[in-house]
Amino acid sequence: MIDKITELLGKDGDYLLNHKAIFPKEKLHLPGPDFVDRIFAPTDRNINVLKSLQSLFNTGRLAGSGYLSILPVDQGIEHSAGASFAPNPDYFDPENIVKLAIEGGCNAVASTFGVLGSVARKYAHKIPFVLKINHNEILSYPNIYDQTLYASIDDAWNMGCTAIGATIYFGSEESRRQILEITEAFSYAHEKGMATILWCYTRNNAFKTAEKDYHVSADLTGQANHLGVTIEADIIKQKLPENNGGYNALKFGKTHKKVYSELTTDHPIDLTRYQVINNYLGRAGLINSGGASGDNDFAEACATAVINKRAGGMGLISGRKAFQRPMGEGVKLLNLIQDVYLTKEVTIA
Repeated sequence: MIDKITELLGKDGDYLLNHKAIFPKEKLHLPGPDFVDRIFAPTDRNINVLKSLQSLFNTGRLAGSGYLSILPVDQGIEHSAGASFAPNPDYFDPENIVKLAIEGGCNAVASTFGVLGSVARKYAHKIPFVLKINHNEILSYPNIYDQTLYASIDDAWNMGCTAIGATIYFGSEESRRQILEITEAFSYAHEKGMATILWCYTRNNAFKTAEKDYHVSADLTGQANHLGVTIEADIIKQKLPENNGGYNALKFGKTHKKVYSELTTDHPIDLTRYQVINNYLGRAGLINSGGASGDNDFAEACATAVINKRAGGMGLISGRKAFQRPMGEGVKLLNLIQDVYLTKEVTIA
């Protein structure tokens, strides 16, 4: 499989596969078969949360590896159903979403209250469900950067969910209300025995300048991650960093020069490792998003998986690249991502 990975990486093969990270891997809490026992068992999580986390790690092609491959299909609300499903109208039917996750060998499927609720009794015992409890929507005009609760923790528990997911738009005017809402939701989810996954996205028009979009800056996304683990997210979902120096360019907040001289370089693996560092040195798993579908989805998915794994991340949560194509091709793409984590030659940098 390493030959296939090298072929897909092309000219970036050596750059990504042989990079030595600036921050030592020995300081990280890395994914592994014993992650729940080693990292979560000593925490304040109750036994049912531990069981839920172990269920996530023991499902699909990555079962027993400590890595996660999750299919997220909540884009029908924020991106609009037409934008999301017109490329493949089969996925207007929620059952096909769950089938793709199962046939694709995923650890879990993450989706909306309506999607998961419509097929819960048929599938909730066959693959872990992650109910995404809040969303933005862009039918309201003008649009705002806010998240609205669409479902409750009791809804998730009643349909048999293994975990819940939520988004906080850190940096937005509404972020402090969202922090309060999701802190309460995560606490109750843990009480009910479910794991928690937080989409830690940055949102503020000021974060995008004429030169760069710092919404994907390692230092800003890293701090969003650190806020996420502060409210006891078990797993953090974050976009892959594309640049750095957001604090310095935007001239707000506080940082330290060693963030840029000793903890990071401009290499994507080092930028992503800084996200892992902010997850309590990996005590909460980092799963990076797969991004939009395009012309080079297989190569991009392979590169993203390599960067995440070598940085010390826990896996990918990739949706549009998989469901905006025929199911057979979507399965192949998900399997490719999983193969990166199963390939021993792809090592921790």
